[in-house]
Amino acid sequence: MKKIRIFYWITTILLSLLMVFSSVSSLMSPAQAEAFFTTIHMPAYLIPFLSVAKLLGVIAILVPGFKRLKEWAYAGLIFDLIGALYCNYGAGKPAAEWAPIFLFIALGFASYFLYHRKSASLNT
Repeated sequence: MKKIRIFYWITTILLSLLMVFSSVSSLMSPAQAEAFFTTIHMPAYLIPFLSVAKLLGVIAILVPGFKRLKEWAYAGLIFDLIGALYCNYGAGKPAAEWAPIFLFIALGFASYFLYHRKSASLNT
């Protein structure tokens, strides 16, 4: 039980930091974010939307309670990561640039899985 909680918080904090860093950096330097979005053939008007959505998702997975909201937040964050992977691959970028996203996706799935393990062990 204690190991599950520790691993849950480690994976969740790492996932949260990754998403917050991604979001804040896009909001703080929109010119760089727009240049990057151009390289993956995405419209720049998605930058603020995705950035705010990531921040809201992080808040949802960190705030206790709200089980259904957490489910949606995890889904949204994973969709964002899978979309980033696909856009980078589809833009023809070398694998060295997009392959690390698999680690972030795995981190998201680990956090989600451990969230359910932690919740199940609290209910028994």
